[in-house]
Amino acid sequence: MDEPGGAHDGKSLAAGRAIGRRRGDRIVGASRSLQEVVEKALAAASSHLPVWLTGPEGSGKEHVARAIHSWGPRASGPLAVVSCIGVPEALRAREIFGCGESTYASLPQAHEGALERAARGTLLIDHVDALSSDVTQALAKAISGGRFQREGDATSRSLTARVVLVSREPLSPSPFHELVQHQIALPSLAERPEDVLPLAAHFLGELCREAGITPVGFTSDARSALCAEPWPGNVRELGERIAQALRLSGTGAITAEALLLAAPPEDVPSFKDAKRAFERRYVTGLLRRCDGNISRAARLAKKDRKDFYDVIRRTGVDPTEFR
Repeated sequence: MDEPGGAHDGKSLAAGRAIGRRRGDRIVGASRSLQEVVEKALAAASSHLPVWLTGPEGSGKEHVARAIHSWGPRASGPLAVVSCIGVPEALRAREIFGCGESTYASLPQAHEGALERAARGTLLIDHVDALSSDVTQALAKAISGGRFQREGDATSRSLTARVVLVSREPLSPSPFHELVQHQIALPSLAERPEDVLPLAAHFLGELCREAGITPVGFTSDARSALCAEPWPGNVRELGERIAQALRLSGTGAITAEALLLAAPPEDVPSFKDAKRAFERRYVTGLLRRCDGNISRAARLAKKDRKDFYDVIRRTGVDPTEFR
């Protein structure tokens, strides 16, 4: 059986600086590519300059952003997160900058935007590539000049939040290029296979701790199956699979059968377990593609929303994890 391990908490890489002390701040892995990510994150954490994180879906961009926040001098300040996919396009400027009273007929009250909510802390803007040109220009101007205005309000406000921009792909030429001083690209899990087992052990340890279960580890078949899987959903998919395996096994000893991955012939899962695994993977993939939007996922699955919700409930998948 494997033991949990392989976590970077920042201490060993920062000459004894007291950073990354909380369990949630740890970046887990043993690969050189992840080491480079940690080194860049430490450099970014020590400054107040904008950061730009890129990488495939599920690769851990938000986790790295949270680590940068907690490792640096802004750790005591707030961390605000805005997903440009989760906010209607017409309201994205309002969500970021805020607005004055009666700016929107349907939303007449004044609204405090994320730039204010993250004052003296960090603002993470996910899917920043989805912003319109006008909002992109306004945000770049605010970052460059250190001041911004709420929509419909002429008052100029000081920008004290540190901004972290997140996108799946590198941004095409935009006003952000000259402003961002720290660029960090996260590799897919398939590009760093040596991190699979340390991550799996880490997830198992954390999940067992939450459930009050002793983490025993993985069988040799389970370790082989974990390393052979391509993990198209990256770190997020691996964490979900470990959580599923723990629920199926009920103990901290994880087999290939519990992981519902490739297993020896004598350990082939039952039809019921295989069907459950297919449903969970199908639902997880759809919700990830639709950013947790159940109605949209149901349409793609060609199912009634209520019926699709019943499937979600049966698999135990939480749609809010993908929003």
